[in-house]
Amino acid sequence: MVTKAKNPKRKPKKQPVAIESVEAQISPENVQTVTDTNGDRDSKVEKYYEAVGRRKESTARVRIYTKKSSDVQSSENKAIITVNQKPYYEYFRHESLQELVDSPLRKLKSLNRFKATIKVNGGGIHGQADAIKFGLSRALVLFDPNFSKKLRKAGFLTRDSREKERRKYGLKKARKAPQWAKR
Repeated sequence: MVTKAKNPKRKPKKQPVAIESVEAQISPENVQTVTDTNGDRDSKVEKYYEAVGRRKESTARVRIYTKKSSDVQSSENKAIITVNQKPYYEYFRHESLQELVDSPLRKLKSLNRFKATIKVNGGGIHGQADAIKFGLSRALVLFDPNFSKKLRKAGFLTRDSREKERRKYGLKKARKAPQWAKR
């Protein structure tokens, strides 16, 4: 008589968890309070709207906050946008990229109405600026769906899906062939 060996790759079945043990884990003594960057327990957590924008190889995670009148006032022509913990005019040195980043806010005439924090990575500097523009537009639509019509008409809510074409074997780049010699 042949007996089957147990399969070593097979995982053992999980045991059911008692409800009392789960309730004990989430008791009020085990919950931690959320603190801000200063470490103040009594400070209020701000509400924000978050969206993701992508372009080429770049990804931008955008959070917009409604700015209170008590917040720090900036100059009239600069929005309050921080990109990777730097002001956006320091992160993007070129004037055309700065205009590209704040163009959704400029289109809605609300440069000083919102504060935005952005984390962006991947790709080049122009792709990052485009990803921020798209993410900022999406976050503004989450804040107020009435903004959608104006932003869509300007082309800010359409994802630019152009990507770099892959390299094919036998070629130097996607389409560039090596020099051809007759003999």
